Amino acid sequence: MTTTTQTYIQHIQAMYPKLTITSAYFNEMGQNNDVLIVNDAYVFRFPKYSSGIEQLKVETSILRTVKPYLSLPIPAPIYLSFAEETPGRVFAGYPLLEGEPFTREAFQAASRQNSVPTVAAQLAQFLHELHQLPVSSLLPELIPGDFDMAKQLTELYEQIASKLFPAMREQAKKDVAERFEAYLANPAHFDFQPCLTHGDFGTGNILYSPTKQRITGIIDFGGSGVGDPAYDLAGLCASYGEAFLQYFTPVYIQLEQVLTRMRFYRSTFALEEALFGLENNDEAAYQAGMRNYL
Repeated sequence: MTTTTQTYIQHIQAMYPKLTITSAYFNEMGQNNDVLIVNDAYVFRFPKYSSGIEQLKVETSILRTVKPYLSLPIPAPIYLSFAEETPGRVFAGYPLLEGEPFTREAFQAASRQNSVPTVAAQLAQFLHELHQLPVSSLLPELIPGDFDMAKQLTELYEQIASKLFPAMREQAKKDVAERFEAYLANPAHFDFQPCLTHGDFGTGNILYSPTKQRITGIIDFGGSGVGDPAYDLAGLCASYGEAFLQYFTPVYIQLEQVLTRMRFYRSTFALEEALFGLENNDEAAYQAGMRNYL
């Protein structure tokens, strides 16, 4: 065990002395959290950044509230530490869910086994349930008094222009500017009912069992909040291609209405990753996000 692992174990056992820890190792996939797998049975997430602490509190509240309404398993936090609000000491722990990340490779294997329609039906049902939840009664604290997607996207565009444009080649700058300005100029793009969204609905957060050929859970609601349902569909589209969504229409009947918005959001993902990299001193994220723009 590394020093960091040992430090985290000490924090957990200080809060939960009756939890006997026989093994612990890091899952390397956490971008915003250090993720520790304990006893091959529990996941403990420690926010890396101060901003992640408040996010984890909100996420815990969302998970506990929405779990009864969803047809797929989601994390059920049972070990919590919010007393000392510093990164490395705050954590949430929950039983490990079955399955592996539904990567593009796993998706291709599912295609060969003809299980993609089943998987799509599961994901369509999950998103339908999530997006239809009555947020104002279930999670009133999430309802922003001034939800304004146009304002959010304008601010995103301004950040991209000021922080990323200086490193971009000229044609890339021109393309991004034209895409944002055309989208922002059309009021129809902001005529939708805000709902609860997952916020990062892609390969790393969808769990799949190759033996059962089914989705076994959805994890990481750290980006969850009130927003545009098209954003979650954009995550799926970026992960598995737009053709995957053809299976959604019987269950997710509002699909046609969100396609234009979905395609736009998908076009912003790499730039958002680059911004995240800049803000959090994560060179790998910055380079990955800027790869097609330099």
